[in-house]
Amino acid sequence: MMNAANLKELTMKITRILLLATVLSTVVLLGEDVEDEVLQAERNWAASVVAGDFDRVEALLDDTLIYAHSTGIIESKDQYLGKLRSGAQHYDSIEHEKTTVRVHGDAAVVHSIGVMTGKNANGPFHDRLMIMHFWVNTDGKWLLGAHQTTRLVE
Repeated sequence: MMNAANLKELTMKITRILLLATVLSTVVLLGEDVEDEVLQAERNWAASVVAGDFDRVEALLDDTLIYAHSTGIIESKDQYLGKLRSGAQHYDSIEHEKTTVRVHGDAAVVHSIGVMTGKNANGPFHDRLMIMHFWVNTDGKWLLGAHQTTRLVE
């Protein structure tokens, strides 16, 4: 038989469990929203680069960007944008086939398998790549802080 003290203790335990469940479900939902935000930033980067909307590309890049191409060339934000604006680096398409997003506070890692086509100083390219992006949340906006691609052998 349950007395008043046992009933109060049981009620408090149930309340704590419900509160914990509410907090955990909120964290999971917020995590999904943040992942969606990062994925949208990733899509915006690809669409902007392909469209040649370099002002929009610039707005998506962190000032401390490290941009490492699959060729081994490493560029700063200014160097990368300069190549894009001059036409020395041009993307006809950037297609993500498989993408994974991992959020770590105000930073996120996006790992993709994809295909990039276009032209650079070496001529036309059509590369199947592993793409690693590091995004940072600065003042509520996701900015690309690092880019690294590796060519995949088919």
